[in-house]
Amino acid sequence: MNPKFLVHHENDNVGVAVADIKKGEKVKGYYLDEGRCIELEALDDIPLGHKIALQDFSEKDLIIKYGEVIGEAVKEIKKGEHVHVHNIKSRRW
Repeated sequence: MNPKFLVHHENDNVGVAVADIKKGEKVKGYYLDEGRCIELEALDDIPLGHKIALQDFSEKDLIIKYGEVIGEAVKEIKKGEHVHVHNIKSRRW
């Protein structure tokens, strides 16, 4: 199977890259708690450890990782795009 990203919780809307992902690459992900796979096309290069969007987001949509809200989108994010500090902000401050 060789997943390129993991989804840690069934409610997560981002996955975490376990290998570098290249723009245009069709990548497989694996839901750890459900044991199911997902496949999508990467719209950006995504470095190891960074997040990939599993859905489209509008500005102010919540970003969920590990089953917890970790931030909110500061602009539109498309499914398959790199999710990081350039398009989300923490809800802590």
